[in-house]
Order: sequence, then structure tokens, then C-alpha cells
Amino acid sequence: MLTQPSYRSLRNPTVAIVGATGAVGAELIRCLEERDFPAAGLRLLASARSAGRAMTFRGAPVEVQALGEDSFAGVDLALFAADADTARTYAPLARAAGAVVIDNSSAFRMDPDCPLVVPEVNLESLTWSRGVVANPNCTAIILCVAVAPLQRRFGLRRLQVATYQAASGAGAPAMQELLDSTRAFLDGRPFEPQVFRHPYAFNVFSHNDAVDPLTGYNGEESKVMAETRRILGAANLPVGVTCVRVPVLRAHALAVTAEFDAPVPPSAVRECLEEAAGVRVIDDREANHFPMPVEAQGQGDVLAGRIRRDLGDPSGRSVAMFLAGDQLLKGAALNAVQIAEQMLVA
Repeated sequence: MLTQPSYRSLRNPTVAIVGATGAVGAELIRCLEERDFPAAGLRLLASARSAGRAMTFRGAPVEVQALGEDSFAGVDLALFAADADTARTYAPLARAAGAVVIDNSSAFRMDPDCPLVVPEVNLESLTWSRGVVANPNCTAIILCVAVAPLQRRFGLRRLQVATYQAASGAGAPAMQELLDSTRAFLDGRPFEPQVFRHPYAFNVFSHNDAVDPLTGYNGEESKVMAETRRILGAANLPVGVTCVRVPVLRAHALAVTAEFDAPVPPSAVRECLEEAAGVRVIDDREANHFPMPVEAQGQGDVLAGRIRRDLGDPSGRSVAMFLAGDQLLKGAALNAVQIAEQMLVA
């Protein structure tokens, strides 16, 4: 079993990014730079086909190295932005070399020895980290940033969620497929999908994760439900989720109905969200201006609006709202860097 790490080595850490050339990896580099993270050095790691490529950090070129068993010598903090198989293979090697790991894949999210952290929600869980910290599913992060303050103030009985997920959730190839297929559609040219099974331009379809034949829920929906319960510390919370891909390049949106322990007026929900860390309320009924992916992208807040009583619940305990958040930032890279920043002061 891994031993509890000391975060003293993270005061001015040498940082490695695994999957540096992907969409999340590029955002990790940008977040470290824009937030002036005190990295003593940066090591960029990716597949062999990306080795030798130069990326820029703080105005200087950094050469991408091929990921290998010896990649973590001298590394204090390893930020993983790769798939789950890569994380399962290389995170133990990073830990053995003395690095603390923050992993963005699904590999460790339900491991009881690895905390699943959203800093605005459950930062206290970092105290029992064994050296691998899991970054939650992007949709679960966006949901929990908005729902957690409501849970704390009003109590929470149930969540019902429908998601509108952007191409960014499936990585850079999916974003490129959306661009290419849209150009082809507008030009009247045929286009054969490569990343997804279905046409992406001007279309919506069920999230591309495999569907469980017994439950009817796909893998993304199951992850969001399980991780939301874990992040909120509510193992028995009823959560229902339907996840859909929409032809948006970047930033996810969620339609959420929350049932509380007692009747709650929408005005109280709005007030709570206005005070919540990491949330920005956009709820202008007169102008019909509510959260949109185009305004969520490129910034770190979760946008919340369309706050209204759920007329389908005569008890008055349920409130509906609409959220939007940048999947690559708060849903991935920014959340990971915020976790690392908290380790600096641990």
C-alpha cells in the first residue's frame, strides 16, 4: 500500500504533464502559466509519435518527450491527462519515483484510497490522500459546484439531470470531427464519421459510452451518478442522468432539477448560488439571458440560471435550473490545478 506523501516537496515542484499534446494537456499548460503556478520545471510527456514536438510555457519552448517507465525521475507532481489504461500503467511508476499524481481519467475515481476532489466542495478529502488524487468526471464537477452549496443550506433529496455535452468531452479528435463534418455539411459534401458512430453536424445523439443492457444507462451516465454521490458525500442520494452529445465545440450544459428536504423558494436558491464559490448567476428573465456554452467557454466559473420552481412537484420542494461550464477548464484542467494549488499550502 502506498504511504501518505509529504507535500513539502510541492513548494516549488517539478511538474510533469502526461498527455501534454491533447486538449486537456494543452489547457493544463495554460492554467499553470496563467495562474502563475510555482513550478520549478515542466516536463511534457506524450506518445512516441508526439515526441520532439515543441510547446510553449512562459514564453519558452519545451520539447515533448515520449512517455516511458523512466519519465518521472525527479518529478514532484504528475498531472495525468491521458486515458484510464495509461493512468493505471504509469501512475504507480510516478508514485514509485516520489511524485504526487493528480489523474484526470476514470481509473481511480471510485478507488476508496484515492480522494475524488472538487476544491469548492470537498477539499477536506485531500487529508487522506495516498498520493493519487482523482479529478472527477467533467459533468459531475460542473454539477457539484452548483449543487453542493444548495445541499449544505437546504438538504438534498434527489437530483434529475439532462446533459448537453460538447465535443471537447471526447477530446481534440472529436472537436476536429465536428468542425470537419460541419464544413462538409455546409458544402454539400459527404462526410464519414470517424470518432463517433453518428453524424455530428447539426445533430444530437446519446452519449457515445457503451450502454449497459441491464440498466439502459450508458457509461457516462453511470459515472456521473456514482461520482456525484461520492463528491457530495451522499451514498444513497437518488440521482437520475441522461447524457447527450450536442454540436457544440466546447463547454457542457446541464438541465438540473433538485428536490430539497423542505419547500424552498427559487429566490433563496438564487441567493445561495450568488454567494457560492465558483458559481456565476446569469438569470435575466426579461432579456431571456441564461447560461450558454458560448459564454461558459474559456473561463472557470460554472454559470447558473433559469432558476424556477419545478411545477411538476406540487410539494414545492423541487427547483429547476440550467448550468453551463467549460469542460476543458473547470471540468478538467482548472480543477486539477486548483487541487495542486491546495497541496502547496497543505
